[in-house]
Formats: sequence, C-alpha cells, structure tokens
Amino acid sequence: MTTPAQTERQPVRPRTSAGEPVIEAARLTKVFGPSHESAPSRRLLASRWGSRSGSRQVVAIDDVSFSVASGELFVIMGLSGSGKSTLLRMLNRLVEPTSGELRMDGRNVAALTDSELRDLRNRKVNMVFQHFALFPHRTVLENAAYGLHVRRVPAAQRLERANWALRTVGLADRADAFPGELSGGMRQRVGLARALATDAEILLMDEPFSALDPLIRREMQDLLLRLQHELRRTIVFVTHDLNEAMRLGDRIMVMRAGRVVQTGTAAEILSAPADDYVADFVSDVDRSRVLTAGAVVREPLVLANEADHPRDVLRLLGNIEAVGAYVVDGDGRLLGVARHDLLARATESDSSLRECLCDEYERATSDTPLSELFSLVDKGIVPLAVIDGNGKLLGVLPRAAMLAALTDPRKVVHA
Repeated sequence: MTTPAQTERQPVRPRTSAGEPVIEAARLTKVFGPSHESAPSRRLLASRWGSRSGSRQVVAIDDVSFSVASGELFVIMGLSGSGKSTLLRMLNRLVEPTSGELRMDGRNVAALTDSELRDLRNRKVNMVFQHFALFPHRTVLENAAYGLHVRRVPAAQRLERANWALRTVGLADRADAFPGELSGGMRQRVGLARALATDAEILLMDEPFSALDPLIRREMQDLLLRLQHELRRTIVFVTHDLNEAMRLGDRIMVMRAGRVVQTGTAAEILSAPADDYVADFVSDVDRSRVLTAGAVVREPLVLANEADHPRDVLRLLGNIEAVGAYVVDGDGRLLGVARHDLLARATESDSSLRECLCDEYERATSDTPLSELFSLVDKGIVPLAVIDGNGKLLGVLPRAAMLAALTDPRKVVHA
C-alpha cells in the first residue's frame, strides 16, 4: 500500500507522439533595411529600432530559437507585427535570415545551392497561403496537380495523385470546376489538396483560415485535425487567433515584437503564463475546453495494491476520514475501489482485498477536456480516476482541483 509520498507520479501523455526534430532553428534574426548595412548591434536588437549613417533598420525577427518534431503540428501565434509570418517564410528561405542557423533533417538550409533550394521547395516543403494562391484559369484538378507539374511528374501520375488529394479534402466532385465557382472554404481546400498532392513532408501554413467565415473556419480546422491524425505531416501553422492555436497546436510558440515569449502546450501556457503579456493574452480563453484531466491530476490520498491487507487499508481511510480507496494490480492497472464497509467486514472474515472491491467510481483518460467532466466529478464515492490507454491509474481529479485550475491558472499542478 502506498501513500502520496511513496507513489511515483506518472507523466501526462502528450496529445500526439512526436518524433525526432525535423526543423531546428537557432538564434534566427531578420533585419530589414538598406542592404549595405551589416547585421544589427546588440543595442539595436534590444531596442528593435536603430539608426546607422542616417538610415533606419527594423528588426523583424530577434534571436529566435525553436525546434519542430516529426509529425508535430507546431503553431506560431502572435498579433499583427509580431514577426510570425516573416519567421515562417524564413523556413523555406522566401525571406533570407540575416543571421542564425536553420536546419531541416540536419541539413543547413542557408548553405543550400539554388538547385538544392528549389528541390527543397518542390519536394520536401510546401506552403499553404491565407488567400489561396490559386490559378483562376486552371481547373480545381489542375490547381491541385500544379506542384507536381512544376516537378515534371508524368501527367497520368500527377492526375492520379491530385485526384487522391481532392478526395482526401472532400472535393472529388468539383475537380472540373474553376476557383471562381467555389466558396472560400472550398478554395482553401484546393490549396490544401495541392500541398498534399506533392507528398511534402513539411507543410507551412500562413494564417490559412483567417479569411474564412467562422463556421467554415471551424470546418477547416476539423479537416486539418483529421488529416493530421491520418497522415501525420510535420506542420508549422501561423495564426493570430488564440482559440485556433489552442485547438490545433501540439505546441504553441507565442511571439511578441519579433521575439519568443513562451513555448509550450496549450495547457502549459494556460496554466503557467510566462509573463503578464501572455496572461492577458489567454485571460478570455475557455480553460475548460483546453485543460485536460491529465493537466490537473492529483495523487490519491490513499492508493492500495491488491496484495495489501484490508485492515491496513481501512486504517489509512480512517486517518483521512474517507470512504473508499482505489486498488491497483502489480502493473498499476486500476481494479476498482475498496469501500470502507466492505473493508470492515473483510477484517472480520479475513477476506482478501479483491473481495472488497466495487465499481462506485467514474473514470476518464488524461486527454479528456475538463468541460466533459463536470457531470462526472462528484458521482463516485471517491474522486474521479484518471487513467491511461492501458487502464493504469495516473491519479485522481478532485472537484476542488478542477475548480482551482479553472479559476487560477497558476495553481494547476502538472502530473
């Protein structure tokens, strides 16, 4: 039998299982200004504005470092002027860095020749733009196949691939239409199909849904999440919309004035904002839809093993005036709850702990949003159990802990 001091805490599982870093950026900086001027001084970087020889330079990206794992949906978020779109364009050198290092799959992107850079853009990295960037005189199918056309893929192969991409985004029946005949949401689906058709490993998405109506935007978010679940591309997604970032991102990097303010999961940013700027930024977010059971899980006050004696469990329950304790097997899998009256009977009959079990409890997985748990948190005789996919007990979710997480983000305790 274990008490909180003896129980090793289980880590919260991330929403997706990301692989090794695909994109690695180290101290990236971008300065806009007269081309004859050198990289800015430290003082200029600190102030973001400076003057040399009567001219001015603007520091758009200021000493930014981050990495993106294989299969991760990484969101760069910030208000207008934060540098997020400039940073995104630096990843495929549409904007050349002033200084710093950028690697993709270990290759130094800055050192690529023009031919190697074209190959990177045609095969490994594809971009989805805010305003669709479709050719109005080409059909939907031709637009979807355009990246393969540039790559000089044989016609039959590129049309087969483009048709697959259109089916994937739900536009198979509009292949012969022209962009002008489509709604905004459909045109953005074509842009996404074009990126998917090239089979690029990395998708760069620059506020792709911001021009859409709210309902269509939600549909496109749903589509992207479904595609990411099925295809597991590496995606860098830029947005100024906090709710969109919280909904989509495996991790979120918050930018302000060209610098990184905080990087973390949605729950981490909500629970422990790095500064007042981030705290103000997230103050209006519905935390119950972002925070999950795993972010608020607590260790049970009493946790029993199936080999423990009922008398010992009953004594510990008496010390904390509780009516039940969770019981796990030798692998930590949840077996049930030992109720106090059943424990009392077992001490008289010398029964085993397994004979004291009942199912008067509720359970949830660690990735369940708190919004789905309000009706369950008070139902059992013990706090709601938080389990993993294998049925192992990660901890419990008392009502008080959930309320504290929703009202004061700095009180959330991470498992």
